[in-house]
Amino acid sequence: MVTGKSILHVNQDLGKCFSPTEIKGYYNNMTEKVTRLPELLDTDALPTHPTNDGDVYFPVAIFQYGLGAYDLWLTTHDDRYLKKFKQCVDWTAEHIDQQGRYNNFFFMCPDAPYGAMAQGEAASLLLRAFSYYGDQKYLDIAKQAIDYMLLPVEKGGTTSYENGEVILLEYTNSSAVMNGWVFAWWGLYDYVLATADGHYKDVLARSLASLKKFMPRFVCSYWTMYDLDGHIASPFYHNLHIAQFEALHQLTGDDAFMQYARTWRGYQSNPLFKSLAFTRKAWQKIKE
Repeated sequence: MVTGKSILHVNQDLGKCFSPTEIKGYYNNMTEKVTRLPELLDTDALPTHPTNDGDVYFPVAIFQYGLGAYDLWLTTHDDRYLKKFKQCVDWTAEHIDQQGRYNNFFFMCPDAPYGAMAQGEAASLLLRAFSYYGDQKYLDIAKQAIDYMLLPVEKGGTTSYENGEVILLEYTNSSAVMNGWVFAWWGLYDYVLATADGHYKDVLARSLASLKKFMPRFVCSYWTMYDLDGHIASPFYHNLHIAQFEALHQLTGDDAFMQYARTWRGYQSNPLFKSLAFTRKAWQKIKE
């Protein structure tokens, strides 16, 4: 991530071709997930993730690659991107389990491998396939993913409903992660766009209200926080937070999200703030 060579941490600025009212492009720009791996484009291979036990398929990496490929197809109409999008969609459809789960963190958190971010991004990918191909199975599988995502944590799901809040948890064995919450929320947003189902629309609104309520805890006086456990964001995640909140502003019309994004951009232009954030992040990494 520091050297810029991590495919998981390439630029993800504001999406270039999304719509607040219909399922089109994705809300963050995932296209570098594809363009940084050109060797995959003309093959049937999907992106893999290196581990101590060899390369594995990391579900979130495949979901994001597929979302990036779809955006590239929307902007270029190059059918190679549509083919890669379909390969990612088919993998996603085949690898959901009977309970509607994606075993996302099996290689790093085997005791807590499921998370709302993976569920939401899978749904976003599948719902774009449903929108483009019109195949009901993609909508049905997306519903399974969303329904599992919204199960309470104490029942094995990935959402906390403590004190009436709706908190979408990227990791179920730790506190809320801001970027993961937003990615998960977008999956639910897409499902509401596709179905207009009142129940899911209500949960969507409640989770957005919870996110706004918790926002002061995701910010310090000079930078954004990665999670509610006090971990400061890396420069990559700080940039991602800005883009996510710019997108949330366009999707919801709520000026609070744009105010946050503008403030955080201001932090980026302050050398002292950047230095403080980098030093604090480095110290946290050393302690861990």
